[in-house]
Amino acid sequence: MIAEANPLPVALVEAKPRFRGPIWTLVFLAPVIAEVLSGSTRTSILFVLLPEMMVWGVGALMCREMVRRWRAGGLSLLLLGLALSIAEEFLIQQTSIAPLPFPGMHADYGRTWGINFIWLLAMLGFESVWVVVVPVKVTELLFRKRREQAWLRQRGWMVCGVVFLLGCRIAWYGWVKQARPRLGAAPYDPPLSLVAGGLAAIAALIALAYLLRGVGGPKAEGKTAPAWLAGIVALVMGAAWFELIGMSFQPHPVEPFTMAIALGVGWAAAALALFTWWTSRRAWGDVHTFCACWGATLGCQAAPYLTIATWPRIDVIGKVVFDLGALVLFVWLGRKVRLGSD
Repeated sequence: MIAEANPLPVALVEAKPRFRGPIWTLVFLAPVIAEVLSGSTRTSILFVLLPEMMVWGVGALMCREMVRRWRAGGLSLLLLGLALSIAEEFLIQQTSIAPLPFPGMHADYGRTWGINFIWLLAMLGFESVWVVVVPVKVTELLFRKRREQAWLRQRGWMVCGVVFLLGCRIAWYGWVKQARPRLGAAPYDPPLSLVAGGLAAIAALIALAYLLRGVGGPKAEGKTAPAWLAGIVALVMGAAWFELIGMSFQPHPVEPFTMAIALGVGWAAAALALFTWWTSRRAWGDVHTFCACWGATLGCQAAPYLTIATWPRIDVIGKVVFDLGALVLFVWLGRKVRLGSD
């Protein structure tokens, strides 16, 4: 991604004043949690945060708005996050279908039928959870009195759509036309069949999110997990997911790669089943959501420390500063949630 003129303020002035706070917060938090805290966007290339806000931030906002307008639950939000991930992987930056150019990577590992299956699975989990679900839930905890409301009006939807598409164009150009050639990658034109397949998958996921809009949410009686346990499980399961992301960089990755796929799918299914069961209980509350979000964020933050010794000094300093800032934010938010203040 590369930075260009900033159209973002135009996109969000449409919102009513009382909704500007949550809108801007979500647009900012989505790329910060997913990209900055995970170490994917480092201090030395922080300028790419702008197009990331346009794609990830506005994309997460639109996913959240659809869920609120449909009166849907967490499952629909996750499915919309998967649709956004497919858009990124097949249409925008095409990292799940183009040969991966990252140095030190086994580019052919998990690649068959023109798809990087290991990378695709890893990104589906990462982008749906850390780009969409966690930032949306954190933002709604920050603005609890407004979380049940839609934040965009019709004009706001239109402008956000324009900003999102412009951000997609910037992201596509920055990666496909600028970054890939600098990494020594050969030009790549995606087959029409994969593009069509990506579009079909996006449409199917959006339709499924709508059809399942009544599924999820605290409806059942009975106990749920303690909040601290939800946080620990989110931390452990989230941190382990980054092992799948790094699988292609390991000297001896799991063979055959289908075994890694099976393990990843099983891990994701276990996490989905566990949190679906927990959140279906009326006893699940804001403290539980807070702990789960903080745990998932800590898992995201921890992954870069395995390789941080190889980073430039400015990126190491930036990583520590951002992590300390996240710690302050979550401690403050935890106190806010515990006291029940908005």
